[in-house]
Amino acid sequence: MLRWAVIFLIIAIIAALFGFGGVAGTAVSIAKLLFFVFIVLFVISLIAGGFAAKKIKNIVNDPLQK
Repeated sequence: MLRWAVIFLIIAIIAALFGFGGVAGTAVSIAKLLFFVFIVLFVISLIAGGFAAKKIKNIVNDPLQK
């Protein structure tokens, strides 16, 4: 997903160089949206990974208790 944000940012820069203001603005908006979606998903996966690691650690330390 971060790759898509970078692709739209590059499209926006190229469009801005050629003077296509509407296209550049739209591409920048899409790139910003994708970037923030990526950040939110990254934070959610970090939190979920922390909970999973804690659960796995408990299972490894005491395998008879569930």
